[in-house]
Amino acid sequence: MPRLHLGFLASHGGSNMQAIIDNVKSNLIDAELCCVVSNNSSSFALERAAKEGIPAFHISDKTHPGNCTDQIINTMKSHNVDTIVLAGYMKMVDARLINSFNGRVLNIHPALLPKFGGHGMYGINVHKAVIEAKETISGATIHLVDSEYDRGRILAQIQVPVFPDDSPETLAERVLQGEHQLYSNTLKHIADGLIII
Repeated sequence: MPRLHLGFLASHGGSNMQAIIDNVKSNLIDAELCCVVSNNSSSFALERAAKEGIPAFHISDKTHPGNCTDQIINTMKSHNVDTIVLAGYMKMVDARLINSFNGRVLNIHPALLPKFGGHGMYGINVHKAVIEAKETISGATIHLVDSEYDRGRILAQIQVPVFPDDSPETLAERVLQGEHQLYSNTLKHIADGLIII
């Protein structure tokens, strides 16, 4: 039996998810790819899942008004998920979902937390803030999700240089490459028992 049973929450492109999928398929990560849920019916993450043969679902307040979280929990449970991976999921995660999976909900943030985290610090906003603060090092952070944005226990980080001529977009691309490496390595370490969650 695979050590991890992964369910993904994604809102847009799902490139981090794809990097993880590729590393599971190449046996770098001892895991099963159980399902993908997106709150965006046109997200490329759903297309990636379909191409890979992974069960994929659009679940949002539009499809399930009033019980979206319950539907996500039921979908994850029915597909034997034990660890949830946020891959660019742009919604606040309800405490009921976190508790239903014993806190085994991971997120990646495109900065070195605790700097540049919190409400509004997502996507290109993070990289703009890093450049405006004249930081010379940025990176990415894997953390457990709790009831506050970007405040859960940090599991792993990777550093990425910030160059003097960087734009938010060039920095974002460099950080994203680091994210792909970091997320897969962190999941491998969890599966191998080197990181306990």
